[in-house]
Amino acid sequence: MKYLNCSVVFDPSKNMLLFCKRTKDPYKGLYNFVGGKVERGENHLDAAYRELQEESGIGKEDICLFRLMDLVYYAQGFILEIYVGMLRRDVTLVEEINPLVWLPVTENFADPDRFAGDQNIAHIVNMALKFPLEESIQKSISGPPVNVPENRQ
Repeated sequence: MKYLNCSVVFDPSKNMLLFCKRTKDPYKGLYNFVGGKVERGENHLDAAYRELQEESGIGKEDICLFRLMDLVYYAQGFILEIYVGMLRRDVTLVEEINPLVWLPVTENFADPDRFAGDQNIAHIVNMALKFPLEESIQKSISGPPVNVPENRQ
């Protein structure tokens, strides 16, 4: 089973979400979260930070990521790890390949003509909005890491 990740990134006000517009299949021309592949032997949280840095320029100093959920695709042979975080401050985005855009949390993320993921993005956004980000950030500052995944391969 291979591992992929994507990150749900809120702006500092938690009113906007970061998306990339896919330039290749799958989901060419549709909005998706930033993410990529977990390399063999790589720590999964480190992979999420690496992909976020490579695709957007957002680094560990800009955001604290937390594991939100995993989606297991048995027939396709992969696990999609979903992370969530909120920027500590405004940042200048650096696009790797896919154009980046901030969209309001009020968007219709279930629109299959605009968003990738066969309507999973709407569910993921709803769960991310319910995630106790502020509380988790405080815990991560004052104690051991919160919700850090183990290295699985």
